[in-house]
Amino acid sequence: MDRPPAVEDASGQPDLWAAAAAPAKPRREPAPHYLGHRDRLRARALAGGLAALPDYEVLELMLFRAIPRGDVKPLAKQLIARFGSLGGVLGASLEALKAVPGVGAAVALDLKLTQEAGLRTGREAVARRPVISSWSALLAYVKAGLAHEAREQFRVLFLDKKNQLIGDEVMNRGTVDHAPVYPREVVRRALELSASAVILVHNHPSGDPTPSAADVDMTRQVIEAARALRIAVHDHLVVGRDGVASFKALGLI
Repeated sequence: MDRPPAVEDASGQPDLWAAAAAPAKPRREPAPHYLGHRDRLRARALAGGLAALPDYEVLELMLFRAIPRGDVKPLAKQLIARFGSLGGVLGASLEALKAVPGVGAAVALDLKLTQEAGLRTGREAVARRPVISSWSALLAYVKAGLAHEAREQFRVLFLDKKNQLIGDEVMNRGTVDHAPVYPREVVRRALELSASAVILVHNHPSGDPTPSAADVDMTRQVIEAARALRIAVHDHLVVGRDGVASFKALGLI
């Protein structure tokens, strides 16, 4: 503790009463440990590129936008621990994100905006050329959109005569392990869009993309319904966090 300065009386002796009454010098609070961290992180990103940063630091840079002050590193690490990865954070629903302490509506919306920008960029890469010739881009696109969905979702990619993407539509959303599919609805929508072929896509929230017996049976029903109207089913992709399974590659189509 800082001692008060000595005060002398008229005789030149220390005046203890006056010294006790004199105000103590204010103690300086130590600077926050994260002071300057944002500038250092931005400088590292500019110098070495974003690819050199770990996931939690990339997430920190995103959080800087919606949280202009303070240390966001703990929140970034908490989000990745909660959702498993950076992709899991971006793929989480608005409600799930806002349930994390420290994540408000603005932060959740910023994260979903980042995901949406990535999905649209991926869709452009797929739509510019025949899907068959851009298969790796297609797999990356469907994985980005579905790998971290908490509920099963059944989508259909509609293709024209040149196998170019003309539509990507969610046909049904379901529970954690089931999304009902109606083959007639798939075929009806293909006719409305003048599609010549389709690729079926759905996700397994469990993370394992291995097709189930129900998946195989449903796919055969869609193929039969589409064949009568000369609509080809090129493939059925099952998306999970562990990868993407192709019915065609597995010999199921």
